[in-house]
Amino acid sequence: MQGDIVSTVLLPLGLAFIMFTLGVALTPADFKRVFRYPRAFAVGTLCHFVLLPLVGFLVVKLWGVTGALAVGFMIIAACPTGTTSNLLTYHARGDVALALSFTAVASLMSIITVPLIIGWSMDYFLGASRQIAVPVDQIIVPIFVILAIPVGAGMLLRAKAPDFSHRYHQRMSTVATLIFVLIIAAAIAKNWALFKEHTATLAPLVFSINVTMLLLGFGLSKLVGVDIRQAATVAIESSVQNGTLAIVIASSILKDDVMSLPGAVYGVLMYVTGIAFVFLMRKFAPPLSKEEEAAAQAAMH
Repeated sequence: MQGDIVSTVLLPLGLAFIMFTLGVALTPADFKRVFRYPRAFAVGTLCHFVLLPLVGFLVVKLWGVTGALAVGFMIIAACPTGTTSNLLTYHARGDVALALSFTAVASLMSIITVPLIIGWSMDYFLGASRQIAVPVDQIIVPIFVILAIPVGAGMLLRAKAPDFSHRYHQRMSTVATLIFVLIIAAAIAKNWALFKEHTATLAPLVFSINVTMLLLGFGLSKLVGVDIRQAATVAIESSVQNGTLAIVIASSILKDDVMSLPGAVYGVLMYVTGIAFVFLMRKFAPPLSKEEEAAAQAAMH
């Protein structure tokens, strides 16, 4: 019973609060900003919504992973970028404003793309072995409730009470980060036996997907003439996934603990490559000016 409460109530509420915190940092102008950087946005969209699921599928096939674990990897590959990508972007001297805007847009677009990719993946990797089919609309509605509505509520709070939002957003972000850590830890603890059994198998796949997307995001951005700060942003936004959402979808919506394992492992290991990328970018990207530093901090808070 306690496990059911965690999966059906606490995990979705935790994710909803994380998305609410993202909404508090947004204004309608943030959704328009991505169109001021069409090349960076186009590459980010290509990487995130086309290449990432494709890379995830190819890696799973090459490693011979099947069944629920394969679906779990497709869930994490389908999920939007994680909100903590903005912090990595800041430390990598990337474009924080672009990162924040892309995270918001990707989160809303994923309400449609995630159910479609998951529905196809379950049919491909499970087929007739899945006793109960989960209609796409039964995935869309919960995702809409835990993504779009909290983001909208956060934006409304910022619009109606800007002083309050500015004063308390940093504290909300700290709580949201703590919730993210707790959700990953809870998923690992709940499935500790499975986690120990499969981590050695899952880690190479996680690193393969993560490193490939960092390289594709950065390389394709530079290929079309995007500057180094935005290229770093696209790389991070293409590789840092919303592991919390992946766990909630697997545990709370699909009710399959095995499917949640890739999201839990990815949610931890993506920061290993992410932090390494940050150090690499700090060697090559020029330091932020005082004005750029102030703008970056303002965008985050």
